Amino acid sequence: MVKRFQRSGRSGFYLAVAQEGEVGSGDTIERIARDERGLSVAQVARLHAADVADQALLERASEHPALPADWRDYFRKRLREPDA
Repeated sequence: MVKRFQRSGRSGFYLAVAQEGEVGSGDTIERIARDERGLSVAQVARLHAADVADQALLERASEHPALPADWRDYFRKRLREPDA
């Protein structure tokens, strides 16, 4: 099931809460910020799960501060050793 899920390219729904509070039925939710680096969750999932040789994308992911340090390290290693 996990492999099938990864192949689908769908990785779920991701968001961050900027301010805690109450949300009720019918309330609107709006985006107040967008990652200026243009790195999507789908791109990160594809880089992590598949053998992708997109060096520019690996470079962006390896330096993205929102990613965990171990993921950034993994992407840096893939830059140096594409078959890693």
